[in-house]
Amino acid sequence: MKKIVFIGLLSIIGSSTVLAQGCSDAGVCSIGNSFDKESTSKNLIETGSIYGVGEADVTYLSSYVTYSRAFSEKWALSAKFTYSIADGSFGQRGQFGDAYLISNYKLAEKNEKQWSILTGFKFPFTTSNAKINGYSLPLDYQASLGTFDLILATNYKYSQWDFNLGLQIPVFNNNKNSYFAEYSGTNDFPSTNLFERKSDALFRTTYTYQTLNKKFTFKPNVLFLYHLGEDSYENIFSQREIIEGSDGLTINGNLITSYSLNAKSSLELSLATPFVVRDIRPDGLTRAFTAGLIYKVSF
Repeated sequence: MKKIVFIGLLSIIGSSTVLAQGCSDAGVCSIGNSFDKESTSKNLIETGSIYGVGEADVTYLSSYVTYSRAFSEKWALSAKFTYSIADGSFGQRGQFGDAYLISNYKLAEKNEKQWSILTGFKFPFTTSNAKINGYSLPLDYQASLGTFDLILATNYKYSQWDFNLGLQIPVFNNNKNSYFAEYSGTNDFPSTNLFERKSDALFRTTYTYQTLNKKFTFKPNVLFLYHLGEDSYENIFSQREIIEGSDGLTINGNLITSYSLNAKSSLELSLATPFVVRDIRPDGLTRAFTAGLIYKVSF
């Protein structure tokens, strides 16, 4: 088999392949496509850890593991599991976050041009209501948003360029967060009691450059993420309240540097930071920067 589709899933970061769980990424940013025309392997295991700094100097160490299986030259399935530790003035809390099941189907390549279609689902491991010493925590400390999401995306590859369009839609909300800013003693985070999140749309462009000896690969990319509506929460009077300014555009810059250890494995360093952010980010996903180290092995 000369053409195998592998799905690269990160905490994403990385971007086109992985986007280190950051910069307003609810999941769709960390889903990507990887085409290896030379590999005859059918399986890929990917694991990574991403360090990030968020609002009010909260720091994160987010880890994940992904298993991908190519069933044919055109179709592959991938499963990803995440775990995140948040540390800040409220304390430290670690939890399993989400599971992803992703299907990728690629169309025939012609004149260095190729389309692929991605569909998937995100399943939360938590209801987004982790506490420390009995005190409710904002979403910045939660490992998941507590929503079951549908993910739809397409990738257009031309020569060394990749262009991605994606959509992440919350289908079922199981968020039971109970954080009220009024009772917290700080204004660092907005109230997110029984938080409801809107959908996200994504556009990303990536350029891939590989050295002559094929040891190093560089992937600079820019990602545009638009939050398609204003989120809401239930206030202290049990009334649903819109969080004004929580919709809008986020623009991220990302650089992935990959080093090939051998024909079957590689190491990646991913660095990302936002250039533009939304006025208010109640979901707790914004990062000032992220740095991720990823290991991939195929067999």
